[in-house]
Amino acid sequence: MDELNYEALERIPIPEGLEERLSAKIDEWELEENRQKTHQRHRLLPSVLRYAAVAASIALVFGMGFHLMRQDKETNLGEQDTYQDPMLAQQEAERALNLLAYHLNKGMGHLEKAKALSDKAEKTFNKQLKVLKRYETDNH
Repeated sequence: MDELNYEALERIPIPEGLEERLSAKIDEWELEENRQKTHQRHRLLPSVLRYAAVAASIALVFGMGFHLMRQDKETNLGEQDTYQDPMLAQQEAERALNLLAYHLNKGMGHLEKAKALSDKAEKTFNKQLKVLKRYETDNH
């Protein structure tokens, strides 16, 4: 009995439709296996996303904390440098105000040029409008 007798196996009659039923069952098993893999992937994906979201949140919190600490140190250094020496503070304030005045005057000059161009365009427009009105009244 330990040895397989292939000749005896070949003589056993095969029931009708057995091949189709076996093929259908194998297809069913494969389909079920694919469903389980898909389901397992769907379960795995949200957990991976959850861990990625937690890691991103932690990185964001640490990054913001680091940025705020560094910004705090820079502001403290700037205040100490300025307020320790009143003369230096006055010079810095004057420099900042002069820079502001320079850029403000420069902007006002551009604004005056733009206003002059605008006035010129408005005069030309009004002149053309009067010509059109005269033309209209003459033709009607």
